Amino acid sequence: MAGTFLKKLKRGLFMTHTEFIEKVGETFQRSGPVAPEHIDRLEEALIAADAGVALSVRLADEIRGEVRAKRITTAEDLRPAVRRRLLELLSDADTGRRTSGTRPKITLVVGVNGTGKTTTVAKLAHRRIEAGSSVVLAAADTFRAAAVEQLKVWAERVGAPVVHQQEGADPAAVVYDAIAAAKSRNIDEVLIDTAGRLHTRANLMKELEKVKGIAAREVDGAPHEVLLVLDATTGSNGIEQAQQFGATAGVDGVVLTKLDGTAKGGVVLAIAGNLKLPVRWIGVGEGIDDLLPFDAEDFVDSLLDLKA
Repeated sequence: MAGTFLKKLKRGLFMTHTEFIEKVGETFQRSGPVAPEHIDRLEEALIAADAGVALSVRLADEIRGEVRAKRITTAEDLRPAVRRRLLELLSDADTGRRTSGTRPKITLVVGVNGTGKTTTVAKLAHRRIEAGSSVVLAAADTFRAAAVEQLKVWAERVGAPVVHQQEGADPAAVVYDAIAAAKSRNIDEVLIDTAGRLHTRANLMKELEKVKGIAAREVDGAPHEVLLVLDATTGSNGIEQAQQFGATAGVDGVVLTKLDGTAKGGVVLAIAGNLKLPVRWIGVGEGIDDLLPFDAEDFVDSLLDLKA
């Protein structure tokens, strides 16, 4: 299973990896001392991968400092030093998951329109069911006409029940019904698919607070996990979305979708470095199994061309 995940990850990162290695591959492979232009190329590669200008400059400056301190003396030392820095960055952002012994566990999935929230909810349900948990889906996107039908089709594929109401219903009422259903059926987890909303629309963000309030009233400590779905193809433009949703919804982690369709996979580093948020899951395709748990070491090694 681990080998399959790694192959899918490398395939999903192909565009990011290819562009990154095109810029720094020769630097990593050469012998002899590290020259200033080698660090410049690393900085440019990080910026091109959408790690963000400030973060890319900071990481490159840290490497320059190690060269000046003679902790990096040859080009052969450069790649392991970059690897260490990137892993430290990702580790610092991962403060661990909130745990709860309360059942059902309530997971709230949020984000703007078009990021792939509904399919992500279904794929998460598939992963949970594979791991032996029971799941009910809450179709709390009551504004998009096809949202409920889309979730029902996916739910049938993964074998999870869906709680829904008519179009235009109160999303908080759907969440209430889903939690009640989970309690009555002794189901382990409720996955809530919320409506896509622009982070700049105050009324929609207030509605999200209402959904959270209902969950907290019905289950102690809920929501136990808030996942923000970001589209990797938007690159660092997703950072502002994450900041706004974090302020309203208390985001615990990020699901980064469409990673296979972009060379901007460095946004994983931007999310960790600028927001101190961990990426929990990555989408590398449209299939039901193409949502992978994020592994920092596999990600960095695939980016730096360290794993076959």
